[in-house]
Parts: sequence; structure tokens; C-alpha cells
Amino acid sequence: MERKEEACVYKNPDAPVEARVQDLLSRMTLAEKIGQMTQIERVVTTPSVITDSFIGSVLNGGGSWPFEDARPSDWADMIDGYQNAALASRLGIPIIYGIDAVHGNNNVYGATIFPHNIGLGATRDADLIRRIGAATALEVRAIGATWAFAPCVAALRDPRWGRSYECYSEDANIICELTTLVSGLQGEPPKEHPNGYPFLAGRNNVVACAKHFVGDGGTENGTNEGNTIVSFEELERVHIPPYLNCLAQGVSTVMASYSSWNGSKLHSDYFLLTEVLKQKLGFKGFIISDWEALDRLSEPFGSNYRHCVKISINAGIDMVMVPFKYERFINDLTDLVETGEVSMARIDDAVERILRVKFVAGLFEHPLTDRSLLATVGCKEHRELGREAVRKSLVLLKNGKNVGKPFLPLDRNAKRILVTGTHADDLGYQCGGWTKAWFGQSGRITIGTTLLDAIKAIVGDKTEVVYEITPSEETLASSEGFSYAIVAVGESTYAETTGDNSELKIPFNGSDIATAVAEKIPTLMVLFSGRPVVLEPMVLEKVEAIVAAWLPGSEGQGMADVIFGDYGFEGKLPVSWFKRVEQLPLNADAELYDPLFPLGFGLN
Repeated sequence: MERKEEACVYKNPDAPVEARVQDLLSRMTLAEKIGQMTQIERVVTTPSVITDSFIGSVLNGGGSWPFEDARPSDWADMIDGYQNAALASRLGIPIIYGIDAVHGNNNVYGATIFPHNIGLGATRDADLIRRIGAATALEVRAIGATWAFAPCVAALRDPRWGRSYECYSEDANIICELTTLVSGLQGEPPKEHPNGYPFLAGRNNVVACAKHFVGDGGTENGTNEGNTIVSFEELERVHIPPYLNCLAQGVSTVMASYSSWNGSKLHSDYFLLTEVLKQKLGFKGFIISDWEALDRLSEPFGSNYRHCVKISINAGIDMVMVPFKYERFINDLTDLVETGEVSMARIDDAVERILRVKFVAGLFEHPLTDRSLLATVGCKEHRELGREAVRKSLVLLKNGKNVGKPFLPLDRNAKRILVTGTHADDLGYQCGGWTKAWFGQSGRITIGTTLLDAIKAIVGDKTEVVYEITPSEETLASSEGFSYAIVAVGESTYAETTGDNSELKIPFNGSDIATAVAEKIPTLMVLFSGRPVVLEPMVLEKVEAIVAAWLPGSEGQGMADVIFGDYGFEGKLPVSWFKRVEQLPLNADAELYDPLFPLGFGLN
């Protein structure tokens, strides 16, 4: 018989969180518990699926929208529809909706796109990153989502890795200082808050997710989802420290890594997930798997799925980002519990952790979108913050061929200037991967300001700006008429494995374009990349100045602010810049260290 309504401790917002968790857990059937451990993609989500399968979480992958260029209110309508379906289930447990908001709410058209982490690492500004987290939280809450899969706190040990731009630095100490995104997203916990216990300040904040536990940035040859071959002492020295800082800020969730540690896949590593993270470090939130990560635990991909479910759940995974074949996951896990291969205690532990985060996040009291926040998406204040971040992230690698004769800042009142290169007027390239789509896209993919837009806005009324994507022979032949040239080159967009690159050359003949222009016109090269790339000796010799702009996002004015002298250069390299790819991996703590530019380099 159902207990009386007044005895429903879990519905009482004034009851202690742990009491609410235990009361609700005691009322749940096995099906309801396993449903809570299941996260599915929005494309397979219907109200009946959520209600009937007791689904605990919904997400959208990169490039998965209600429809292209959907407005924030369209997102809110979609997510509230899912939430109402969850609230209609027997116990009314709300879903937690997750989104890859990794440099702003980057899936949403018109959102503020901040620099990727590699650029933020160059700022060394922990408070700036906290403020970016707070702005991102507002733009995520505005669409009804309550969980951001950020920050990535990987140590970038090899730039051949396709996720390099998701990292703040190669250095654990720098990464630790910059984990303040957690406090920005979730709010700052009080000093007496217990270490490792989830925290969320209020309705303007979102659940954060430290990822990818652990060692994902240290794989051999920088191979995505590869094998990190290091001792546990090295793991503790280089890769684990940022998680301690995240736990101290009350990070609510941790995502496991696709990668392996000395051949052991993280998603089935009991020692690291349970003995280290949960027991030794005291993490009380929940561990989420990565996308289809369980399928990757066997060869061929997706085979012997029941076994993959067994070893991952027993290792300590609490919620599984299935994301499509949820019926198979639910059926297999149910059977594993009924046969005793996964204990009821393990299920209860996982569900306790999930419910704890949901109660801490206030989802039971405020499950639906606060529509008053809609105006924060892409608002002027957030764009100004993005512009500040761009200014502070720029690293000046070269300034003039002679020490006593700097080339920058540029003269904004010059008579005639050339702007050229594939990246000068391409907002998609400027933002990089994880923008609108998983891999990113080229072109005017969202609302923002390109480098060319910014240059035109800042130069004097009498300055003629000549723009060509590729400089023509005619233009270069009449080069004497130009005061200087700005050549913007860099990487195409990519994400994860598609970004793995053993050569690291500037694509689209970028080096050749920069050299060709620099031979005719004094040239500033602005380099857009998610990592150090090969700087050919000829480029280094010919161009007057080089600025590493990383992947600065939607607010291109920040670049013009600095190159034209309204602000000084502040950025410092967050990673070592190699001379040749044969040197890789190359880190500042190596015995033989001979970089082109060392960690921390940056001219003023």
C-alpha cells in the first residue's frame, strides 16, 4: 500500500537531502532505479519513453537541436516537454537535462561563444574563467537545461591529440588554478561545505561535470581514446590534481574517460573509479559514462553488450550515456541484477548518488525553465565578457624583425591595408569544434564578429580595407600601396578523433599564403588553432609579427582591441610550442627540453 502523502519526506523541500534521498530510494522499484541510471539522446526521446521507462536523464549531442537555428524559447519548450513527462511518472522524479556547453552554450544559435579552454589557459585568469562559468550557467538555464558537461580538466601532454583545445594547459598546477569554471557554473560553496559533496547555489546555476577521468590527455602519441602508459605516481602528479580542486568546489558529476590506463579501459576500472575517486578522494556525486562508451569496451564495437554493462556498472559507473539503444541497456542491467551479477547494493549506491545531485540542484522544487532568463542568451554583458576573454587569451609570439623596432600595435589610420587568409572572415573557423555542430562548421554559423568585421570597425574612416580570402597576383603585384597586411590562417574545425593529427601543419596552404604576402608587404600573421602547430622557418623569418589567437569564439573585437593597441598583450603560452613534430611529446618537465617557445612564453 502506498504510504500517506504526508509521510513523503522526499517531497519536503525543508527535509535534509540525505533523508529525502533515502525516503525516495525506499519507494522505488528496480525498474525505476535502472531508469534513473539511463541517459538517452533527445532524438529517441518521447514523453511516453520518459514516463514508461522512468528515464533519469536526457541529453543532446553536438549538432542535435530541436531544429536548425532554434531559438532559446524553442529549446525551453522541448526540454519542458520532456520534464513534464518525467513529472507524470509514478514518483514524479524530474530528469536532469545535459548539454555540451564547453565554451558557452555552444549548441544554441545566438549564444555567446567564449574562447576554447586552450585560449583561456593562456589568460591565467581564474576569476575570468569563473565569470565565464556563471555567464554560461545563465545561458544554459535559459533553455531549460540544468547540466553542463564541463569543465575538461585534462593535462595536454601531446598536441597531436584531437581534443587539445579542450585543455587549459599541459601543466597540472595551471589547470588546478583554472578549475574555477566549476564555481562559476555551480556557484561557490560555503567554506564549511564538505569536500566531495555535490553543491549547487541556486536557480541561476547548473550542475558541472569534471572530465574525463582520468589521464585522457596523456595517451601514447596523443591518440584519442588511446592508452596512457604511466605509473600511478605519474597519474597522481600530472592528471589527478585538477580533480581535487573540482571536488573541493563541490563538483556534482564526473565523466569517465574513453581512454585506458596501462591497458585498462577507464570505464571498467574499479580501482580508479571506485577505490580512488569515490573512496580515497571522497566523491559523493555521480559518475556519468561518455557517449556510447560501454559499446567501446569490447571488440568489435558494441558486441557482448551485456558483459560491457556488467563490468562498467560494477566498476563504478552510475549513469550511462547510452544514448540510443536504451531498451537493450535497461533489459541487460535488469537481468544482471536478477541473476546477482550486479548487486542491489551497487544499484542503490548509483541511484543514491543520482538522486542526491537532483535534490541538491533543486530539480524537485524547480523542474521547469525560468523563462525570465531567456534574454541572457547572447546578451551584451556576456558578449563583452567574451571580448575580454579574447583580449586576455592572445599570445604574441613575434613582434618585429628587430628587437628595438616592434611591429605592433598597428596604425588604425593607415591609408590602405590588406586583410587576407581563410580565417579572416569565417566565424565557424574562429569558434572551432563544438560550435553548433559536434565538429563545428565553416561560415556564418551563428551571431558574432569575425576578425575582418572587427578590423573594419576599429580603423579610421579614411582607411581602405582590401579583403581577399586568397591574395591575388594583381594585389601582390601592387603591394607598394599597402601599409601592412593582416593574414589570418589556421586549422579547420574538428572534434575528438577527427582532430588527431600527426603532422600539425597549417591547413589550406596557410604557411605559403603568409610567406607570399610577407615577401611583398609587412605582415602580421594571426594564427587560429586549437594547439601549437608547425611554424615553418620561412614563416618565422618573413612575417613581422605572429599572434596565437587560438579558437577565440564569437567576439572577434577582442583581437582588434589588442593588435591596434587599445589593450596590451597579456597571454602566456599554456603549452610548450614545439619546433618539429619529431620532438613530441614535449613538456616543460622533460629532461631534454628544446621548444620553439617555452611554456609561459608571451611578449608584451
